Amino acid sequence: MKDRVSIDLKDGVADVRLIRADKMNALDPAMFEGIIEAGARLASMPGLRCVVLSGEGKAFCAGLDMGSFAAMKADGDAVPGVRDLTKRTHGIANRPQQCAWLWRELPVPVIAAVHGVAFGGGFQIALGPDIRYATADTRFSVMEIKWGLVPDLAGTQLMRHLAREDVVRELTYTGRIFNGTEAREMGFVTRVVDDPRTAALETAREIASKSPDAIRANKRLLNAAVAADAAAGLMMESVEQQKLIGSPNQLEAIMSNLQKRPANYRN
Repeated sequence: MKDRVSIDLKDGVADVRLIRADKMNALDPAMFEGIIEAGARLASMPGLRCVVLSGEGKAFCAGLDMGSFAAMKADGDAVPGVRDLTKRTHGIANRPQQCAWLWRELPVPVIAAVHGVAFGGGFQIALGPDIRYATADTRFSVMEIKWGLVPDLAGTQLMRHLAREDVVRELTYTGRIFNGTEAREMGFVTRVVDDPRTAALETAREIASKSPDAIRANKRLLNAAVAADAAAGLMMESVEQQKLIGSPNQLEAIMSNLQKRPANYRN
């Protein structure tokens, strides 16, 4: 975990950072493992009152590491390190989904401080926390369609509670890039600020000053209010993604993008 995610606990606030700055905190197998391990540590951390999640360097998270695409089928895996996406490894989630879903399941509030880019899996991870602060020029995208895939890091279950259905559909079908200001208008971003991490830490300290019993009870209540059908939705993400990965049209999506040419999809 220590070469992908850092945790600094002070006065009840855990400052959690993705620290693969040279790759814009892109998701490789080690990053997946680091995030999941960090979540497990936080879940049992004494004195924890609030969490701030951010990315080091130029970006929050650029999504799946491009190098991981080449490895997707090399060892018969659906995604690097995962052979069967439908296997539930973390409660109602599989291993990739847990990277985003674990922030929802932590017993304390989590604030995402987003800057630079949050693309694909990075966008979905940013949706897991309770609150999101971002700069006006942060770039977001539900980018999976570019690679012939569906958002399967719990994105379908998280987006549906934040933005209108037609907005979610448009972004998922097109993969278009939108900025922090537009994300705020859609409902994905809580507040647009110049320095998301500083603002998030300030809010976290305020939360940490409140009754921890009441804060945890509030999170349980609010989670319960949006939990309907989440298990079925997460399973459907996995089923649909597993059918797509490695299929002719999905491979064509990858190759056409890498070769910078129009795609020639099969009907």
